Amino acid sequence: MKSLFDADAYHEMVTRINHLSENSQRQWGKMDVSQMMAHCCQAFKVPLSNTAYPRMFMGYVFGWMMKSKLYNDVPYSHNLPTAPDFLIRDERNFAKEKESLLSLVDRFHKHGKETAGKFPHPFFGTFTAEQWGMSMYKHLDHHLRQFGS
Repeated sequence: MKSLFDADAYHEMVTRINHLSENSQRQWGKMDVSQMMAHCCQAFKVPLSNTAYPRMFMGYVFGWMMKSKLYNDVPYSHNLPTAPDFLIRDERNFAKEKESLLSLVDRFHKHGKETAGKFPHPFFGTFTAEQWGMSMYKHLDHHLRQFGS
């Protein structure tokens, strides 16, 4: 599994994000391209946060059973449910969201394994740095494929 901590995977993602345009059309799901990038930004804020997100009760019950699916080589299924805090329904500015996403991907990569995920994921619990790198790559890959990039 690729990791965003690896230089090649990082450069691949930057290139793929840069291939997105305001006219990129989703191949599944409900978000437009700007909303998707805002959603991905929300996801990056979890491992980069200096404060803990509250754990979800359902995460304690079920999170451990699904956790390994976040960093294995099997692609995510289309139209998986999204946690309410990560749903983006309002209109977003494409250029602003693209700049924010590139900045967060860069920050995640450059800060490296030493600072990734100081706190547990709100649903899935504790990750190693390696698991954070793989899971963030896989999530971003899923959404870039959603928009043909």
